[in-house]
Amino acid sequence: DLYRKVFVFRKDPSDAYVVLRARLEQPLHNFTVCLRSYTDLSRPHSLFSYATKAQDNEILLFKPKPEEYRFYVGGKFVTFRVPEGRRDWEHVCASWESSTGIVRFWFNGKPWPRKGLQRGYTVGATAAVLLGQEQDSFGGGFDLYNSFSGELTDVYLWDTALSPDKMRSAFLSLRLPPALLAWSSLGYEVKGDVVVKPRLRE
Repeated sequence: DLYRKVFVFRKDPSDAYVVLRARLEQPLHNFTVCLRSYTDLSRPHSLFSYATKAQDNEILLFKPKPEEYRFYVGGKFVTFRVPEGRRDWEHVCASWESSTGIVRFWFNGKPWPRKGLQRGYTVGATAAVLLGQEQDSFGGGFDLYNSFSGELTDVYLWDTALSPDKMRSAFLSLRLPPALLAWSSLGYEVKGDVVVKPRLRE
């Protein structure tokens, strides 16, 4: 149980990453990914990378610069501009539904304008899910200058598009529905220089 703990990615740039073991039985037609990050990086970096053998950016949460998030589904992306960081924790949730292609993006508990992406697409189930690196091939192909350096916590993946109430609950660290990946019961394997530490502040 990683309650009130964080992954600290200590080096910049870094070859380290964390492999997550998700219980994926079937392809995804809807999903929500949430996480909290704390970094002083101004260069591009990957936060959450879900690759299949057919598509390396099947699901990707990527930050090309401090005031921008890119959210990929099936190799295509939409961009969300956010306030320039005050060097504090940032909590993001991104959800996608295949039937409409609607993407919802929540930043620090607030919804951004909805966008459209990959309507009718299906996300493959046999996946390599990594924190801290961006996959250019299944489980590998890293560019060190897209690596994450800093602290990550509260990582979740659901096979539904969460309701606004649940998006707010994720931001506030309240009770959440069962997830494919849940911070409170995370199966993970550290590769390289990543340390699990208590969170410094709530």
